Amino acid sequence: MVYIYIFTMAAVTYLIRMIPLTIFRKKITNTFVKSFLYYVPYACLMAMTFPAVMYETQSVASAAVAVLVAVLLALWDKGLMTVAVCASIAVFIVERLV
Repeated sequence: MVYIYIFTMAAVTYLIRMIPLTIFRKKITNTFVKSFLYYVPYACLMAMTFPAVMYETQSVASAAVAVLVAVLLALWDKGLMTVAVCASIAVFIVERLV
């Protein structure tokens, strides 16, 4: 029974990677499709990360403050380590105050 699950997952993974290669043989020139494909990795990363950020702290308020701090620092072109450390410090401070 386990081998059926493994085979099914292997087939699904293969199809997901193979179908775009067979359908799109020419270079994509449509601006809308190119911009859509450009933002797909960022959207997937956000969809996986944001719920985890909101539920990992003791309160939603500290998570919201951390997200706000992280977004502001990212908009000011700070590095990943700076953003992560400052967001963690913001969570620590808000958790102590609440």
